Amino acid sequence: RFIACPQLARTVRRCLQGRAGRGPQPLLLEFAPGPGILTQSLLDAGFRVVALESNSDFLTDLQSLESSLDGQLKVIHGDFFRMDPMAKGALKPPAVSSEKLFETLGVAAVPWRADVPLKVFGIMPQQLERNRLWRLLFAMYECTSIYRYGRVELNLFISEKEYTILTAKPGKSKIYQALTVLAQLGYEIELLHKEPWSSFATNLKNGGLAIPKAGRLPNDHFCLVRLTPQQNLFTGGLKPSNASTFIFMVKQSFAKPKSKLTDRLNSWSLDNSDRLLKALEIPRNASMFNLYPEDYKRLFEALQNSDLFAETFFHDEVLTSTRTMN
Repeated sequence: RFIACPQLARTVRRCLQGRAGRGPQPLLLEFAPGPGILTQSLLDAGFRVVALESNSDFLTDLQSLESSLDGQLKVIHGDFFRMDPMAKGALKPPAVSSEKLFETLGVAAVPWRADVPLKVFGIMPQQLERNRLWRLLFAMYECTSIYRYGRVELNLFISEKEYTILTAKPGKSKIYQALTVLAQLGYEIELLHKEPWSSFATNLKNGGLAIPKAGRLPNDHFCLVRLTPQQNLFTGGLKPSNASTFIFMVKQSFAKPKSKLTDRLNSWSLDNSDRLLKALEIPRNASMFNLYPEDYKRLFEALQNSDLFAETFFHDEVLTSTRTMN
């Protein structure tokens, strides 16, 4: 659990105010607020905050802050990353239902192309960070969980390593990945701020910082990143009902990122690949890691219209992949 130090609060407040500037701010769902250092700064900026805290050690102080305010803060015992678990039966905190949460927030569902109905802010846990990003992507593409209510905006502190992957360019085979393609296609990605790891405390007993090693990618900072779902994501043939197939198509394409697109199309039982690539204006010798995110979407939409495309080929793999991610 990383906790922002007090000197960072002003910077975060300025970043989240963004284009709204001064004056009344929209409702903000903050997850894992901890001792409430950033929560207080957001309240001072005029945000109405709903704090979703899973650790009972922090709840007392947060609830005390809640009682001192006139409805500007609401504290809920819950874990943002245990939202809508697949387990059957009544949910036991900190697991939480998005339906009950949004009912408590007073936020109603809006059409996908409407304005952002809710902003979310929090510091991503470093444990299973990649899995958590994948789960959010699945939910957005399928319009499930929080995305049943519209284009919920995420403002997340994520590791510099994962930010580098999310924003990688085609042609870089080691960092341009399936996650890159799906994130760039699905979200408008804005870097709001980069902060050294030293600006964060931790609630680990030894007081150390569980900073992942950099390895081949830079990882010296936490990056505050705004992820706003694209208004035009569900245009053409891509829909929430077939999004899981699209996700699996992209993931399978990066199993061997340097393989030729024509070879991949042939493995999908498509006999007219040359004609298809010519129509899409994609070079015949293109490799999977050379395609832009928009190329993957155009390719998927073209395949949906092809009688020769064996979509049933994906069925079992899609179900397995979705179940595993959830």
